[in-house]
Formats: sequence, structure tokens, C-alpha cells
Amino acid sequence: MTGGGACPTTLTAEDGRSLSEAGQQPGFEQLREVGWHALRAGQVAVVTLAGGAGSRWTQGAGVVKALHPFCKLGGKHRAFIETHLAKSRRVSREVGTPLPHVFTTSYLTHQPTEEFLRRAKNFGYEGPLFLSPGKSIGLRLVPTVRDLRFAWEEMPQQMLDEQQQKVRDSLRTALIGWARSVGEVSDYTDNVALQCLHPVGHWYEVPNLFRNGVLLRLLQERPQLQYLLLHNIDTLGTDVDPALLGLHIQEGACLSFEMITRRIDDRGGGLARVNGRPRILEGLAVPREEDEFALSYYNSMTTWIHLDKLLTAFGLTRGDLTNDEKVAAAVREVAAKMPTYITHKEVKKRWGHGQEDVYPVAQFEKLWGDMTA
Repeated sequence: MTGGGACPTTLTAEDGRSLSEAGQQPGFEQLREVGWHALRAGQVAVVTLAGGAGSRWTQGAGVVKALHPFCKLGGKHRAFIETHLAKSRRVSREVGTPLPHVFTTSYLTHQPTEEFLRRAKNFGYEGPLFLSPGKSIGLRLVPTVRDLRFAWEEMPQQMLDEQQQKVRDSLRTALIGWARSVGEVSDYTDNVALQCLHPVGHWYEVPNLFRNGVLLRLLQERPQLQYLLLHNIDTLGTDVDPALLGLHIQEGACLSFEMITRRIDDRGGGLARVNGRPRILEGLAVPREEDEFALSYYNSMTTWIHLDKLLTAFGLTRGDLTNDEKVAAAVREVAAKMPTYITHKEVKKRWGHGQEDVYPVAQFEKLWGDMTA
């Protein structure tokens, strides 16, 4: 399994619609039985990505997404974390085997999530429950003048009235001068730590399991573990479906990604043929923004993982998980093959008494979907 750089503008990216017909499999009941057998044997665990803030769900509030009471069910407001544990509890009871559930966390979310689960007594979850703390973090950078000019002069912008336009242009000229004076692509450290640091993308969440000891502990408790179901905390339709698990087992794949039909507001990449090869094309890698709308299938990011084959792709075995140096080196080697995306964000420097300055910064991330490249 290899990765490459971000997609060049000369690539040929075609819709992946034709792949859906090739992927149809007969024998649904047989696949379901294969999946049930793996579940009953304790070969499966769920990994839920819960390292992000819920700003899009809370209209900008700085809260932990996993703990956000996003809906009301049964007369009570329910958080994402409670909902996913309820689904794992149902599967555990149906198959008669406790299903291990792992929530990955970051420096932003670990302590609140740990405290929330402690107070809720894990919502009565009977199976093994783990938190996987993040082991990777990034330091924001001062953006380049060229990138700022491209974002503000070449990308689509809202048109303002004449006076507002003058104010915005003056502000942007000042920020370009700031970037030039403090040093383009220098470390951004002139702020509080939480404004200087940033998460580095969900690609790192599975390697974090290798590095933080959670996977090692899980394998010690359950050596028969073979498969992981990885998904985002806000992908509520994700379920440990025995038939899909059976299909993943039958195909013998290292990774199997679940795709859904695209809706008009779905953004974030999809299924495509890139230079003739089927893969997930991340939205940040699409040469032109409008090209993403030509992709019929959206990347849900839900992934079935064959654990030993993934370890092999990293050049590791189960026995290597006790060797911190070897694991760290393996993660760095594979990470170097993954595309790195640079994005612009805004940070606030507060002076007190209601005064604050807003600065543009650059940060990087690596995305899990590029494992299909």
C-alpha cells in the first residue's frame, strides 16, 4: 500500500459509478453468517474518531463534538458518544459477545471525554471501553504572502459595498505586511498555546492506536481480535453490519471503505478513478472545486480494517507493538508517503477588555481516505 502527493492538475479523475456494479455480491445470507461468526468469536472492535470540536454542530461553540447533545430520543437529549455506545450494546447482546469500543481523543477532547464518561458511568456499557489519546500534534505557521494573495485575490469573494471593501482591503494589506515582517512559514508562537497548536488530521488516529498502548492492551485482553470498524463520531448511520463485515472478510482486503450516494450538500471527496485506478479522492485534492460535484458516491470515511494486514502495511507485527521506537519509525515512514494538505485558519489574539485581533495562519493535515491511493 503506497501513498502519493496531492493530485496534480493534469490527472484524469472519473466518476466511480461503474464500480458499484462490479462490487455487487451474491449470497447475502452467507455473508451475514460469516460476519456473525466473527462477531461471536470476539474478532471485532469499533473505533470511533472523537478528537474534534463540534463547531459545525453547535454554530461555533467550542465544545467537544462527541459530548454534544445533538438530538432528543426517548424524552432525553442524547450525545454522540451515548448513541454509538447504545448501538455497540445492541450488537453485543445480539451476538452474545461483548464488543470492544474505542474512542480516539486529542489534546482538545481527552480530559472532557474521560470526565463525561466517568460521570455517566460509561452509560452502563458492559463491554470493554477504551479512550485512545492522541500522540501527534501540529504547530501552526505564519502563511506565505503568495498564499494569502491567492486566497484573497484569486478565490471567489463576497462583494461588499465601497466603504466596506476599502476597510477589508486595508486590513488584508496590513496582514500581508504582518506575515512578511514576522517571517513567512515561521512558527506561529505569539499567542496562547491552544491558538498555536492544531490537530493534524484523522490519518494519525489509527497509528495512534499503535503508539499509545491501547491496541496492545486490547490484543492482550482479546488476542483473537482481527477486525476494526473505524468511523467518524458524527456518522450516525454507521453500524456493525454482519453482512458488510462478512463481505470484507470474504474479499480478504486490508481496508474496505463504505460509500454512500452523494447529496447536494455533501463535501469532502468521493469515489473516483484517478488515472484509471479506483480510489477515494479527497475534496482538498480535487484540482477544481466544481469537479467534486461530478462524483456520484460520497466518502463516509467508515472503514473495515483487517488488523494484521494493516500492521504489515506499516512493516509491523503484533509483537512489535511493545517496541516504541520501531512503531514510531514505522508511523513516520508511512506518514511521509501520505499527501499533506495545507489549509488556512483564523486565530484570535485577545488583548482583554473585549479587544482581539484575528490573524490568518497555516496548518497541515493528513487524511485517512488517502490510504486508498
